[in-house]
Amino acid sequence: MSKLRRISVLLFAALPVLGQAEGNLLDEIVVTAVKQEQSIRKVASSISTLTAEDLQTISHVHITEALRRVAGVWISRGNGQEHLTAIRSPVLTGAGSCGAYLMMQDGISLRAPGFCNVNELFESSSELAERIEVLKGPGSDIYGSNALHGAINVITPAIDPGLNRVRFEAGPYDYFRTRYSFSGESFRLDASGTTDGGYKDDSGFDQHKLLLRYQHPKATTTLSYTNLNQETAGFIRGEEVYKDSGSKRDNPNPEAYRDARSFRLISEIQGQLGQGEVIWKPYLRSVGMTFLQHFLPGQAIEENGHDSIGLQSIWTNPRGNLRAGLEMEYTQAYLKETQPNAIEGSAFLEATIPPGKHYDYDVDAQLMGVFVRREFAASDQLSITAGLRFQHTRYNYDNRMVSGRSRDDGTPCGFGGCRFNRPDDREDSFNDWSPKLGLIYDISDNRQIFGSLSKGFRAPQATELYRLQNAQNVTDIEPVELSAIEIGFRGFTEKVDYTVNVYSMEKDNFIFRDTSRMNIDGGETSHRGLEVDLAYRIAQDLSARFSFTYAQHKYENNPALVNSPIRGNEIDTAPETLGTLTLNWHPTEQLQLQLEWVHVGEYFEDPQNEHRYEGHDLLHLRANYQLSTSIQISTRIMNLTDQDYAERADYSFGSDRYFVGTPASLYLGISIDL
Repeated sequence: MSKLRRISVLLFAALPVLGQAEGNLLDEIVVTAVKQEQSIRKVASSISTLTAEDLQTISHVHITEALRRVAGVWISRGNGQEHLTAIRSPVLTGAGSCGAYLMMQDGISLRAPGFCNVNELFESSSELAERIEVLKGPGSDIYGSNALHGAINVITPAIDPGLNRVRFEAGPYDYFRTRYSFSGESFRLDASGTTDGGYKDDSGFDQHKLLLRYQHPKATTTLSYTNLNQETAGFIRGEEVYKDSGSKRDNPNPEAYRDARSFRLISEIQGQLGQGEVIWKPYLRSVGMTFLQHFLPGQAIEENGHDSIGLQSIWTNPRGNLRAGLEMEYTQAYLKETQPNAIEGSAFLEATIPPGKHYDYDVDAQLMGVFVRREFAASDQLSITAGLRFQHTRYNYDNRMVSGRSRDDGTPCGFGGCRFNRPDDREDSFNDWSPKLGLIYDISDNRQIFGSLSKGFRAPQATELYRLQNAQNVTDIEPVELSAIEIGFRGFTEKVDYTVNVYSMEKDNFIFRDTSRMNIDGGETSHRGLEVDLAYRIAQDLSARFSFTYAQHKYENNPALVNSPIRGNEIDTAPETLGTLTLNWHPTEQLQLQLEWVHVGEYFEDPQNEHRYEGHDLLHLRANYQLSTSIQISTRIMNLTDQDYAERADYSFGSDRYFVGTPASLYLGISIDL
């Protein structure tokens, strides 16, 4: 019996004895897993929530500080606001990373599904959020493409008449953040501005976020805007160089930068359709980004963006056991890549990566999706949920340059052609089905067993189809597919809230970039894990919260990505264990203290499993004091014991690479109700 199976059996055997309380607390937990609010007891999947109180206490500078409390999730911080995501997966990089997870705000994806960005969570208003929900495992039956491994939904705050609050926060390396919130009877304003000089040399960022909400009796409209201007610091190289005090602040790419902005306008309109209720959600989206590709030879400048108009609708029958939805979206996107200077290197590099424009193309995309979800009561205790979604995705690609492997003026490159390759104008379409079957068995009012069988998909992204390299004139790739099975147990008592689940997933047609830098599919991986979320009220003034993940992620074939067999190897950048433990103490009504332990287990840095990162454990301390009815002061010390650690590590181009974690850092804040 495997280690994972032994742990799972022991936990599930022990859980039924955790106590039984009167009442129906499961109904009090409300989530939006099916695009509208419902009790968590009707959700046959794993979903975790960070509440407004959680987010206020955490007061995160980077989204990883909040989401590390969710079992099965690891947001790996890069420089500034950059990050890579892992939900029931390794930290995915390269071609296969983008689009593996669906990032949303108020149920609308931050970017159009075919035009994702690995860092796109910084385009959300997470610092201003009411709560953050994380759906783990495939969610494609409801959300469509990109909800492959899971989905993150940032929920914006509701109207709160009388609210008039300002908050100031200061920290190391010239960090300063201001937040202002104001709410009337029918509208609300939330705004924040952040500046951070950065721990590493020549790094830092300025970020601004704005939320406006207007509420009508039958409609709510929300406008959100974000802007990020960032200096970017890359990896430092060398075995365990993150422990070297003389190297930790080095920035090998001081000229690198990233400028990004996003705009969304969403209305939610409630009405009647026949005998049932319907929610209409029209929206507009506009995003754009310019950044220096400091991680590639030639360091070209990329400009990308898109504008979208869309409509989501969901209809619910009078009994509430049948939901059907229709989604439509039209997107106009662009991408340009320009190398301003000649590369310095070998004759091959100089000839195949010349200066000038590499890519300049537009893509029009149409998306149409329909889904239906039905709940059946097999008995008083057993309910069955069946869902099915069909999605059609079409791309119309327009190359605005000379096609092929030539320079931008049409002259040929040496050594057989340029590294970059521009295909001829073309159209591509993809049709995908995503089923899901869920079961929920009520042991009692406050205890449930749940399970599901599901299939997720991810349509190819535009860059995988049209940003070709070397001799690949056409990319013939299929959608990524993920089949999953999950079983879990959750319960709520007077002292303990808990969720425990195990899952097994198989991924096919994984898209990756091979040794010739060509996008191909056919990769196969497996993902199995155990997750525990536990909240325990030890005493009236003392509570604890614990999350734990044990997972195994493996290669199941030998793709052309590497030169040696890797089948059966653990996937790189995939910690076997993750965990957090927070202790909350209220010694007085005014004072709250919180101690947080964060654990990241060891992991391999390369597919060959020849290089390891040893993992790390961190301690954070937070305190909030209600000085008066209108003033609250707060402080937090991150990395309390001043540990040397890496936010992320990998092995590439013959050396270990690290994003260095910051040393002990003190932050001070004050909130004033005006």
